[in-house]
Amino acid sequence: MSDQSTQQYTTVAAAIRYIRNHAQNQPELAEIAAAVQLSEYHLQRLFSAWAGISPKRFLQYLTKEHALNALKASSDSLTAAYDAGLSGGGRLHDLMISCEAMTPGEIKAAGSGVELHYGLAPSPFGLVLAGWTRRGLCYLAFLDEDLTERSAELLQQWPNATVIADDAGALALLEKIFPSTPQPGKLHLLLRGTNFQIKVWEALLDTRPGQLCSYSQLAAATGSPKAQRAIGSAVAANIIGYLIPCHRVIRESGESGNYRWSPERKLAIHSWEYAHATQQPDP
Repeated sequence: MSDQSTQQYTTVAAAIRYIRNHAQNQPELAEIAAAVQLSEYHLQRLFSAWAGISPKRFLQYLTKEHALNALKASSDSLTAAYDAGLSGGGRLHDLMISCEAMTPGEIKAAGSGVELHYGLAPSPFGLVLAGWTRRGLCYLAFLDEDLTERSAELLQQWPNATVIADDAGALALLEKIFPSTPQPGKLHLLLRGTNFQIKVWEALLDTRPGQLCSYSQLAAATGSPKAQRAIGSAVAANIIGYLIPCHRVIRESGESGNYRWSPERKLAIHSWEYAHATQQPDP
């Protein structure tokens, strides 16, 4: 994954921000292009390079109508996946994702005897800070201007660990997560949370790229239909971005809602995932 993709995302995020702020006026492509200081032609090229789709189709994926249709399509498949007992693993392209929970003893030890690697690497959605141990990836956060805050968030999970800066290792991980050409592979996640939080995160791993679900759908799928508030708290507590796809959870109204790593990034991931999942040719 190149720095160019990260630079392209910066412009995409600015375009999404403009669309969000002017949604009631339904801005035309020319207006959006002018807002990000590009011609329509160059905006077309940027979207095609970044997401493989035209700006027109990208904008369609950002509409409330698209989100509501995605919610409607998601209901049965999410419940069926949970009923089939598929929780605990997932697929991202050809990457098999598995996970395990830290034990209470390991959490109490606060990383004593553990080597915690961390590093920065580019992604299609901006710069990423990753953290991992020999047992798996434990942290993945998108960065804007908050490196100090995100570093503190990672390190406070492991105050007694031996900390090792490893940008090369982070780059290798991100190339596996966002490969230029999808290829078979495995990635293990190390989760730190309550039993309920981990149950919710495992259910999210059963969702597929391009799929959206509501808090109530996720609550029903995990067998806790009245626990929507607790579901929301579990989604918000996730610190492994993208791989545990909390970005796929939206409001019943079709509104995207909040996201730890910015609402613009959440919408960008929605559109990027849906475009790659459907791989429909542009008109």
